[in-house]
Amino acid sequence: MANHKGSEGVVKTGTDTIAEVTAWTIDESAATIDDSTLDATTTTMQIGRTSWTGSIECFWDETDTSGQEVLTIGASITLNLYPEGDTTGDEFATGTALITGISMGGAIDGIISRSFSYQGSGALTWGAVPA
Repeated sequence: MANHKGSEGVVKTGTDTIAEVTAWTIDESAATIDDSTLDATTTTMQIGRTSWTGSIECFWDETDTSGQEVLTIGASITLNLYPEGDTTGDEFATGTALITGISMGGAIDGIISRSFSYQGSGALTWGAVPA
């Protein structure tokens, strides 16, 4: 059984790696549709539309002009998430994401952080990194 360390992950907008990423999430879900008839004694369901959302956590880097600075509110980006790295054959997810939220924070004994929330627009595709 294979497993991977979080430090192997890479997050890109298009082909550009986003700098200083410390964590990311992706949540895929499917709506359900009740197709029970009036005389049914149990509920039956069908799968409806699917969706995906997530977040990207970073240490703030204002010099990352092709990564963090592209992630502005309302931006539509090609998001590529590589959980095990971005070398040939590694699994990755890709899709169009809309940036829906940005937050920043800092503490006296910490590094300034930046968090981006996104909503998928269209299908999320999983595949292997091509050669």
